[in-house]
Amino acid sequence: MLPIPRRHAHFVFGVIQSGLTSSIAAAVASGSFFGDGSFLHHWITSWLIAWATMLPLVLFAAPLIRAMAVALTREDPPLFAKVLPDR
Repeated sequence: MLPIPRRHAHFVFGVIQSGLTSSIAAAVASGSFFGDGSFLHHWITSWLIAWATMLPLVLFAAPLIRAMAVALTREDPPLFAKVLPDR
């Protein structure tokens, strides 16, 4: 494994998430080039452009998205609070 400190895990997550998402989106968008043999060239080119665009956006937007997700959800009650009767 790479010796990346755990405190940078959110950056690693952003790199992996944006890379995977942009890779899949570029493959779908390049699907029409599959028949003529130029799929790989178009996919790689599209993916690199999409990843370079999305990586900074994902890294900067992640804290805002995390805050929105917390605001839209509620804390789960403890598991035993549902089982034990009120006293």
